[in-house]
Amino acid sequence: MINTKNVPEALGPYSHAMKVGDLLYTSGQIPLNLKGEIVSGDVKAQTKQVLDNLGAILKEVGLDFDNVVKTLIFISDMNHFEDINEVYSEYFTGKLPARSCVEVSRLPKDVKVEIELIASFK
Repeated sequence: MINTKNVPEALGPYSHAMKVGDLLYTSGQIPLNLKGEIVSGDVKAQTKQVLDNLGAILKEVGLDFDNVVKTLIFISDMNHFEDINEVYSEYFTGKLPARSCVEVSRLPKDVKVEIELIASFK
């Protein structure tokens, strides 16, 4: 079980991530800052905060975005797809992980984006 003080506390009874063998599975991250506040309503700002939170979890265990093998993106509106991709491409510049992106009817705290990932220690 992995938790870090560098991202907001989990909103429920779960950890920030779990290491299983050579893989790290993160919980979905939403755009909360360290104070637990939702960042701006702008989808680009929200995506940046989510990826910053995921980066902090990766760093906690000695990994970075090049170790990511799969991302799962949940968005409240498929019309935000291009804006999310624009920010996402600033974080994934080397190896591009496999990815899923789905529109959902609602996300926690009514945010616009939630992302989880799987990373490899190898």
